[in-house]
Amino acid sequence: MSIWATLAGTAIGLVIGGPIGALAGAAAGSAVDLARARFTKPGQRQVAFTIAAIALSAKMASADGEATAAEFATFQRLFRVDPAESVNARRFYDLAKASTAGFEAYARQAAELLGPGSPTLEDLLDALWMIAAVDGFDAAELAYLEQVAPLLGFDAAAQARIRRRHLAPAADDHWAVLGVEPGADAATIKAAYHALVKRYHPDRAVAEGVPSEFIRVSELRMASINAAYDQLTGRRR
Repeated sequence: MSIWATLAGTAIGLVIGGPIGALAGAAAGSAVDLARARFTKPGQRQVAFTIAAIALSAKMASADGEATAAEFATFQRLFRVDPAESVNARRFYDLAKASTAGFEAYARQAAELLGPGSPTLEDLLDALWMIAAVDGFDAAELAYLEQVAPLLGFDAAAQARIRRRHLAPAADDHWAVLGVEPGADAATIKAAYHALVKRYHPDRAVAEGVPSEFIRVSELRMASINAAYDQLTGRRR
């Protein structure tokens, strides 16, 4: 069963208040406070993380006061929403985007589930940047990203590194992608590459309990890491 079908069925109630909580209360008779809930089973962690990702993505789209169809299309692409599951995904997305209030609780719970500043949360933060970029970065969206990032466990240095990937990439982007200084020797480049592969490989996200539908961003980053390594070493895959 896909994560979207799960959300439409057994996941009802594993949400925090607000519009999604109201839906859970209406459908199941009660709502669990996600900020205090403790999910230990893999399926429960997947559901809780998915709800947090939906909420933060939808609230990202509505932060500038206008959630566009293009932004939802980007959400569907990044999170691999099968056309057959689009109604389930849209149901939660539309409720979550109704207000920017309450995003803090979702961000904090995502950090609790997967560890502050974890690679998977970096995937999620990158996804938020990609959704914001669809119709150009608005001041309200940038402010939202600046508020969400520390709640997900990213310090100022990590935030700057992530921001650099999305705003005005430098000419030495391949070096920046691998996190090495321009002109670094082959051994340094190779070591950096293997460290990044270990940290960001999509299999890592799956192993951490993230639904398979949510590994698209990890795959995109892995592709950019491979491309940067190819360019700097002359390797052709």
